[in-house]
Amino acid sequence: MTVAAMRRMDNPARARILRRMNTDLIIVGGGLNGPALALAAAQAGFTVTIIDSLPLDTRKRVNFDGRSYALAHASMRLLRGIGVWPKISDKAQPMLEIKVTDGRAGEGPSPWMMHFDHAEIEEAPMGYMVEDRHLRRAFLDAMAKDKRITHLSGETVVAQSVDAAEATVTLASGKDISGKLLIGSDGRKSGTAERAGIKRTGWGYGQTAVVCAVKHEKPHGGIAHQFFMPGGPLAILPLTQDRSSIVWSETDTRAQALMAMSDTDFLTALRPAFGSFLGQISLTGARFSYPLGLTLANSFIADRVALIGDAAHGVHPIAGQGLNAGLRDVAALADVLENARGRGEDIGGAQVLARYQQWRRFDTTTLALATDTFNRLFSNDNPLLRAARDIGMGLVNAAPGLRRTVIREAAGLTGDLPRLMRG
Repeated sequence: MTVAAMRRMDNPARARILRRMNTDLIIVGGGLNGPALALAAAQAGFTVTIIDSLPLDTRKRVNFDGRSYALAHASMRLLRGIGVWPKISDKAQPMLEIKVTDGRAGEGPSPWMMHFDHAEIEEAPMGYMVEDRHLRRAFLDAMAKDKRITHLSGETVVAQSVDAAEATVTLASGKDISGKLLIGSDGRKSGTAERAGIKRTGWGYGQTAVVCAVKHEKPHGGIAHQFFMPGGPLAILPLTQDRSSIVWSETDTRAQALMAMSDTDFLTALRPAFGSFLGQISLTGARFSYPLGLTLANSFIADRVALIGDAAHGVHPIAGQGLNAGLRDVAALADVLENARGRGEDIGGAQVLARYQQWRRFDTTTLALATDTFNRLFSNDNPLLRAARDIGMGLVNAAPGLRRTVIREAAGLTGDLPRLMRG
């Protein structure tokens, strides 16, 4: 628009034009997947504006609060590729083994189990445990150093629209931002998806995850444990400094009672399920809880809109693959956009976005169904199902080829890997 044309406009319209920002990509959501995509896209030469509803000071908090993530080996490759991994590698705990058992709290595990060792694959370790505070700070620092990224914190989107050339969002502050593509990375209740008219399919499990961290007397040896109990699985995941992250899935009623307990009473309730193999335990950091369910966007794309992470798919934490699936979205979308630009295509065009959906839709649906099936199979005390699953775990453990396949799947090394995850 020329200066003369702007002068002919009335004052409110002129002010609105002056408040408009233009960018290649608009990313709504400043958690983890959004910043990962911002860095990957900026590295490929795109300009990015990321909109985060939380204030920057909140994101930058450095106190340990107990929240941690299991990063698959392929996800580590992505973080290394976008320059984040060197900032957190010394704070990450390698996962060298995974032990999966079945049983009841206070009775010890079933003799049937699955044991996966990192030594069975060439790309070992299988993955890493990284604390939320370290990962978020590394993303923020990396984005602040990249001039192609504009990070707007403490801002919320109140409206969005698309036309043949661009997508536009309006912020609560009154600013408009226009870009070639709008990306929703704003969680399971994605406003971006809702405003784009994308419906969701899903259901609750009647379970709630209680998340915390404990310090223990004995070293964990880099071993992750998954203990299936009638109310839901208990994951004990190794952190640095002889600490472990706890993800305890229980019935909603039981979880509510656990969250209402004092720290002393909570530890008393946890010990029969946790066991004594790591000695005495004590809480470190806070406790969190969140309801568990399955939610899938009926489409990962709309006109000039793409969804990543929980905005596209939210699964049960039974396999610890939620963040890894989101980072795979990031790597795939970055690949698709870079290739499209190389061909001279409109990066927000329907054909380009269809390639992204085709790449990710089947994998994420398969993951959702697998976690749903496993949770239903294991979160009960049916004696017939218990016998069947125990025998099944024993058979998997006795088959080296099948065991290796499971390890590679958990490490994120199977399927059509995007460039940033190929190493």
